[in-house]
Amino acid sequence: MTTSLLSEQIERYTEAYTSPEQPVLTSLNRETNLKRGDAVMLSGHLQGSVLQMLSHMIRPHRILEIGTYTGYSAICLAQGLSAGGQLHTIEIDEELYDIAAKHITTAGLSRHITQYTGMASEIIPDMQEQFDLVFIDADKSNYELYYDLVFSKVPVGGFIIADNVLYDGEVILPEAQQTKNARAICSFNNKVKADNRVQHLLLPVRDGLMIVRKVGA
Repeated sequence: MTTSLLSEQIERYTEAYTSPEQPVLTSLNRETNLKRGDAVMLSGHLQGSVLQMLSHMIRPHRILEIGTYTGYSAICLAQGLSAGGQLHTIEIDEELYDIAAKHITTAGLSRHITQYTGMASEIIPDMQEQFDLVFIDADKSNYELYYDLVFSKVPVGGFIIADNVLYDGEVILPEAQQTKNARAICSFNNKVKADNRVQHLLLPVRDGLMIVRKVGA
């Protein structure tokens, strides 16, 4: 789920004062909406611009993305890589591979983005690299697992960003009124809040981004 908790007017104004969406991303956005019934999962212009800006600020050498979908966020994040940098992105749905690969190539990033198809929980433990930035945007019930799997692979000073941490506003509802995914997100948010090894900021962009900086092992 990727929705916006901003009013439509405020979101339009915000996008109007954000650098225009790049043509490759506009094309990807359009194709995703034409071919996928779940296109609401696309990062989109505003959130994609935030991810791109954060990546440019961090200048990561290695990025891990959990949840490629059709590749919008991967393209945004990869643009901030330092020289010779690489982004690794994992997607469980093999039908999405070709859409993402086509637009990654169009963006001129095929040498800098490596795609994986399969279960992140099985792929991540075999990765021997350290990641300056990790972006979690996959199945909500496993956010805590992914956080634990990647934590030792992020150096002190590195970042973990998690999407959908407001879960369409359900996080402020009584637990009995929350869906299973919303309860999982609340549990993840509480886990991050209680973790004295990190600094964290919940940013209310679209459906919420949790930005975590590792300060201790």
